[in-house]
Amino acid sequence: MTELVQLLIGGVANGCIYGLVALGFVLIYKSSEGVNFAQGDMMMLGAFMALGFGNADHLGLSFWLAVPIAVSMMFGVGWATERFVVRRLFGQPQFALVILTIAFGFLLRFVAGSIWGYTPLVLETPFSGSAVHMGTLTVSVADIVTIVTTVGLTVGLWAFFAFTRVGMAAQAASQNQMAACIVGVPVMRVNALIWGLSGAVATVAGVLFATRGAIDPNIGLLGIKAFAAAVIGGLGSLPGALLGGLLIGVAEPLAGRYAPSEIAKMTPYILMLAVLVARPGGLFSQMMAKKV
Repeated sequence: MTELVQLLIGGVANGCIYGLVALGFVLIYKSSEGVNFAQGDMMMLGAFMALGFGNADHLGLSFWLAVPIAVSMMFGVGWATERFVVRRLFGQPQFALVILTIAFGFLLRFVAGSIWGYTPLVLETPFSGSAVHMGTLTVSVADIVTIVTTVGLTVGLWAFFAFTRVGMAAQAASQNQMAACIVGVPVMRVNALIWGLSGAVATVAGVLFATRGAIDPNIGLLGIKAFAAAVIGGLGSLPGALLGGLLIGVAEPLAGRYAPSEIAKMTPYILMLAVLVARPGGLFSQMMAKKV
């Protein structure tokens, strides 16, 4: 039983990271109905920025100062990506955005490798190696921080879209950009803001990932699992993204422990396929029919 609980806690923490990256997919989809396949690589770059600002052999800033700076810089990267690159594709088929973001992800991976190399590096944090002991159960502080941060950020983003003018404007732009422009919504500025916000969220996910292990430029490939989580939850749903991440995060260690290794590696995609067969729009589908 202790082993099972330990697997579940670790799976929930991993699922929270998947869910945070999936939130980035959902944020952009909610504002523009586009998909940013470089989201995982933005997570990777954000983690390296926090490492570059924080570790003693780099700038050596405090962890609590390095992380906000990294988040702010990745907000700027996301904003600039939309403002100077993605906006050029306005009016083009969504497939063009898919190809663009895949290429952008490769570029970010190359930039990170050129600056920090491809050897795994460790981000120094105040709670590295710390754990809470409850009888025979041991829970790392990094796992607790990951879970609490993810829940808080998900609730905050949900409130942002539900109750703020900018959030409601983003949803209006997602449903009909032309109509939103006509009624005075600054669609372009809103889209740039959401891309910046997705970059900031990706950085938080990257930092949380780095607190639990080493990082290298290839961790951006985690975005593939996060996209599966977003699809499972429903691309328009913030709670759905978190739920999809948790389902994958919990299923992976359980499958790795109790199923053949080949099945364990395919678990995220088996889950995605099963959900799409049962509910094509995801568990929290928010897709609506549109008249054309």
